Amino acid sequence: QNYLDNFWPDLKAAHELFASIIQARRERESESQENNGKEYPEHLPMEILEAGVKSGRYIQGILNVNKHRAQLEAFVRLQGVGSKETG
Repeated sequence: QNYLDNFWPDLKAAHELFASIIQARRERESESQENNGKEYPEHLPMEILEAGVKSGRYIQGILNVNKHRAQLEAFVRLQGVGSKETG
């Protein structure tokens, strides 16, 4: 904000863009607080998810996303499958 005010006081488009970014950031922070710090709200209640995992309808694991091809490549590593844990 200070940079824009000091060096580009008449550049209206830059000031509008900055204000838009600040507003979007505030809305995102507000949504995060409403969702107890979670970036995305849960889609199904936890009870339904737990029952689904127990029944085999859903799987539970760790999502791994390729940082270089995030839109194209990801997989879920199932818990307990392929690990050295004995249980």
